[in-house]
Amino acid sequence: MSDIADVIVVGAGLAGLVATYELTRAGRRVVIVDQENRANLGGQAYWAEGGLFLVDSPEQRRAGIRDSHGLALNDWLSSAEFDRDREDRWARRWAEAYVGFAAGDKRSYLYGLGLRLVPIVGWAERGVGAATGHGNSVPRFHYTWGAGPEVVRTFRNPVLAAASRGLVTFKHRHRVDELVVEGGTVVGVRGAVLVPSQAPRGVPSSREEVGEFELRAQAVLVTSGGMGGNHDMVREHWPIDRLGPVPKSMLSGVPAHVDGRMLRVTERAGGSVVNLDRMWHYTEGLKNWSPVWPRHGVRIIPGPSPLWLDATGRRLPPPLFPSHASRHTLRHLRLTGYDHSWFIMTQSILDKEFALSGSEQNPDLTGKNCPQMILRLKKSAMPTIRAFLERGEDIVIRRTLPELVDAMNTLTPETPLEYDRARHEVTAHDRQVANDYCKDMQLLSVRNARAYLPERILRIAPPHRLLDPAHGPLIAARLHLMTRKTLGGVQTTLDSQVVRPDGEVFDGLYAAGEAAGFGGGGVHGYNALEGAFLGGCVFSGRSAGRALARDLA
Repeated sequence: MSDIADVIVVGAGLAGLVATYELTRAGRRVVIVDQENRANLGGQAYWAEGGLFLVDSPEQRRAGIRDSHGLALNDWLSSAEFDRDREDRWARRWAEAYVGFAAGDKRSYLYGLGLRLVPIVGWAERGVGAATGHGNSVPRFHYTWGAGPEVVRTFRNPVLAAASRGLVTFKHRHRVDELVVEGGTVVGVRGAVLVPSQAPRGVPSSREEVGEFELRAQAVLVTSGGMGGNHDMVREHWPIDRLGPVPKSMLSGVPAHVDGRMLRVTERAGGSVVNLDRMWHYTEGLKNWSPVWPRHGVRIIPGPSPLWLDATGRRLPPPLFPSHASRHTLRHLRLTGYDHSWFIMTQSILDKEFALSGSEQNPDLTGKNCPQMILRLKKSAMPTIRAFLERGEDIVIRRTLPELVDAMNTLTPETPLEYDRARHEVTAHDRQVANDYCKDMQLLSVRNARAYLPERILRIAPPHRLLDPAHGPLIAARLHLMTRKTLGGVQTTLDSQVVRPDGEVFDGLYAAGEAAGFGGGGVHGYNALEGAFLGGCVFSGRSAGRALARDLA
């Protein structure tokens, strides 16, 4: 066995840091191997807005939200739609365990490590409009005070402290190309040493090889993330039968190093990799006016009020409204045959509802800046949003609808919007606003959401006519498909042990985080409820670290 470590962790993202934290608490020695440099410690989690899925939390109860473990589990399983005997065998058990964690000691575990939450709870993925269907019945999206960087810091700092004590060794710029298997047991990794890189976090680095390496330990834990930065791999696994035609163009919501390599490496070694056709991509992407990585996209986190039109000007059908049902909307838009769609909103909607995803787009949360948070009351005053309005190529602002449609068509001359169709949709919407009751399901949803006081105050504009000059000017945002999360991955037991395709445990090999579909090869099934990606990394990383610490010699 190695004199360097008890466990090799492949991937220095959040799940890897959590597992390492748990291992070092038990006195275990760990070597962390990652193809990127030290600047990328924490991986994708650093770029996250920091949302956490919690159930029946003090924050919910203070806001008058009645949540429960039973309600959340029903929402999760209805959304997951597990339907595969072999592939979902462990995923379903992980789902039940994760919802129990979210309703149990998830908050106290993170609070004990110093993480704090904003008292406002958001309402993401409101669903398809059926009690037995996809969606969150109540608000569950808890904002981390400090966003993704704070979640990373919570585990990075104790891991760095353990490194100073000699319990952790970092092997940056080491790319794993093979799992070393002897006698049916994984005993190490081997691969290439890459040329040193000084690239800032998220910026693509060289793949020039300058050497080789091999490391051995009692166990290997794969926490290398998904495949969202590898568009070829996304297209390879794209489920045409469920999501429609493969897109010709996509933005990337993750850095290029999220390349899916270790999924293939693990599968070649004999591990079971399942459900890669289950993906969680967003249809509300904007081209970043100041990109960090190639095709860098930023997601609009929409409120429920913008009018959503396809590329030709037709309104999306119920229940495909902003903030409701991401996968169902993705399928509908892919079947239109176009790679873009449109939001139409007023200045009043923009000021209340226009938000951008990511730690870098929310400096008030990320920087724990209370005075800056006041700007959220008028979102166009926030510097990051103002920058997109002024510099982003996907947003146009005009006083009248004819002027707006003309400006939209200058962005997409190859697929011009039909003005008459757009006018028909806008005026039909506006007629429904005259009364406090109507038949328009989107307006019904807006009014339902405004019954939740924090949303009414901070997040959702009162219903009004889009063509009312008092609420103008009009704003249109061209939306692109943007890759984000891999919902499938390496299949694992509840102790994060990798299993083989025949269901037997693969000795010496473990997986956690997005590489494991956030647990079991796909804890979310077909749909995510949001706020559960970071939490999935924490839960699966903790489970792996504790199991390894308990079971190793």
